[in-house]
Amino acid sequence: MIEKLTAWVVKHPWMVVLSTLIIVVACGFGAKNIKLNADYRAFFSHDNPHLKAFEDLQDQYNKVDNILIALVPEDGDVFNKRILTLIEKLTEDSWQVPYSRRVDSISNFQYTYAEEDDLIVENLFEFSAELTQNEIQAKKVVALKDPVLAGNLISHDGKATGINITINLPGVDQAAEVPEVVSYVREMVAEYEKQYPNVGFYLTGVTMTNNAFPEASQQDMQQLYPVMIVLILILLFFSLKGMWGTLATFSIVVFSSALAMGIFGWPGPQVTPTTLSAPVMIMTLAIADCIHILMSYYHGIAKGQSKQAAMIESIRINFQPVLLTSVTTAIGFLTLNFSDAPPFHDLGNIVCIGVLAAFVLAIVYLPALMMLLPSKRVSESFEENPRMQSLSDYVIKHYKKLLVVFSVVIVTLIALIPLNELDDNTIEYFDWSIKFRSDSEKVAEVLTGVQSINYSLQADGEMGVVAPDYLKTIDAFSEFMREQAGVRHVNTFSDVMKRLNKNMNGDDDAFYTLPDDRQLAAQYMLLYELSLPYGLDLTNQINGNKSATRVSLQVDKITAQELITLDKKAVAWLEQNAAPYMVTEGASTNIMFAHITERNIKSMIGGVVGALILISFIIMLAIKSVKLGLISLIPNLVPAGMGFGLWAVFDGQVGLGLSVVMGVTLGIVVDDTVHFMTKYVRAKRELNLTTEKAIEYAFHTVGVALTATTIVLCAGFMVLMLSPFAINTHMGIMSALTIALALIVDFFYLPPLLLALDKANK
Repeated sequence: MIEKLTAWVVKHPWMVVLSTLIIVVACGFGAKNIKLNADYRAFFSHDNPHLKAFEDLQDQYNKVDNILIALVPEDGDVFNKRILTLIEKLTEDSWQVPYSRRVDSISNFQYTYAEEDDLIVENLFEFSAELTQNEIQAKKVVALKDPVLAGNLISHDGKATGINITINLPGVDQAAEVPEVVSYVREMVAEYEKQYPNVGFYLTGVTMTNNAFPEASQQDMQQLYPVMIVLILILLFFSLKGMWGTLATFSIVVFSSALAMGIFGWPGPQVTPTTLSAPVMIMTLAIADCIHILMSYYHGIAKGQSKQAAMIESIRINFQPVLLTSVTTAIGFLTLNFSDAPPFHDLGNIVCIGVLAAFVLAIVYLPALMMLLPSKRVSESFEENPRMQSLSDYVIKHYKKLLVVFSVVIVTLIALIPLNELDDNTIEYFDWSIKFRSDSEKVAEVLTGVQSINYSLQADGEMGVVAPDYLKTIDAFSEFMREQAGVRHVNTFSDVMKRLNKNMNGDDDAFYTLPDDRQLAAQYMLLYELSLPYGLDLTNQINGNKSATRVSLQVDKITAQELITLDKKAVAWLEQNAAPYMVTEGASTNIMFAHITERNIKSMIGGVVGALILISFIIMLAIKSVKLGLISLIPNLVPAGMGFGLWAVFDGQVGLGLSVVMGVTLGIVVDDTVHFMTKYVRAKRELNLTTEKAIEYAFHTVGVALTATTIVLCAGFMVLMLSPFAINTHMGIMSALTIALALIVDFFYLPPLLLALDKANK
């Protein structure tokens, strides 16, 4: 059947090539509809409990989407007229930021004090240029002592300050809204940088995080794709030793990516940096099929066959292994649909389309194109590699020693896997070439924590937030959290109530305590709310019906596990010391990302196991042997285990990118095994060779091709190391390592296994 199809293709090459071009252009045109996603929520499924908790929090209080502008004077002095005037002006201008809902700084902080029987509420710093030095020093003392400001909008040493802009996006087109906000803020800050060259300006916050994702995507496209194209051309030229085969294969690489991105793009999806690594993977994977087919084709020509006969024979002997490897690779990438992070669904589906497109193009388009290109003169020694003979001789001669040594190495490396720790930090998703990363690191160093956790603590019904027992509980909880390692600042409603109680008692420090009367507390709160200006109300701390308050923590840049541990401590304290209705887990973007790797691994396990069973069944069916199919399971499984063992030794931090490596590489590492096993089985059944000779035959027929494809695959995935996005970088490194280990296992461990377990059939 396949011989007839190939014979027709080589007789009608122009028809096949032109039809292919039309299909590729028609499908590929859909890629123009793909848009960059500017929302970190894209990494979470709709039923993710941590996302739901965070959205519930956003619904109750002011949104926490924000941009924090940190100001760091070179002389280390915030409290002088020039800098205070800058803060006032920038605070005022920040209200003009698109979709801004609230602006907080030390200048518009609502400072309260008593004046006889009146409560005075005013901006802490106003008309700073007219203040005397004594007045500035008095207000400085207030700022550095107030628990709302210190460690939050002013550093404890007074050397850095911040202006926090709360953003309330409409959410109609976030891909356009986020860049609009960020662009406005950057242009505004740029003007101030010109006026104040001795002040450092640094931008961080949730909205800046959102914007960093499409920025990383654009940088990926500008850096990775050109490098990938050059690398492919170089590797192909040296693998195929000729220009025409290189150009033919390169066209398939481009067409496969165009088909995959085009078909995926027609509905107009939004993508993340993770998804945009798909073309790099497709380009890498598409090469393997072509190398196997072209090497067999050139081998036939070297033996004196015509172009048509050589191609028909090449397709005949490679159709099954190429089909198997394409299907198993596609199945491996389809397991990414089990991921808890939707961007990996898109990545898996795009690469699946690309791999299957590459298979069809390699079987149909490549033979036709090669008929139209000039014939390459090939020596009879093509693909004869004395090193493969030496390698097969060594493996066969020392198979017992190799079996023992590799078994020990494999078991040892797999035993090291538990030493890995799950860790995800959204700031470290981006390398230092993304300004968001460097700015956030600076803010964490000089001003406040760049990670946060929020707790919405329920009271006993409406207006319950003024109940004395409730206030005492949230105050004790806040003090407990302030004592925890890594916590830089705690914002709590109880601090407001203590300040008001002091104010209403003649500013006597002895009354800096919580009011012990519910009605009195309610009156204080009402009086204070009526005195606050528009935009600076208590809705960022208290919900609409006064039945809950938000306690917000600013936390150092700690690991995901440390963040989870901190949250568990908070929950444990609430369980022991608070009413049952107050017990809640923390909610924030950082908590969401802290849990994502663990959730992703758990969700991927079922998919990977199912894919492994399906792939094993396909291999058994193809080689018609349950025993050989079971033997092939070992080299399919152990490379990923060995890779994670080595990762534990050299790094030890497993993030979101590594959590999907098993799914990404499962179908790829199977390729080497499939090609080796099909040649081995063919030698034993069709050529009636012994086990030793069958192994030697497998090395001779596919050894060079497997080495070439592995080099290409490793190089392709290593290109992802250039990505500014850590998920892509880690995924690329681990995938390349796993693929390299797969070749080593297939060359040095699979043959000894066959010699030990398949001797009876020699």
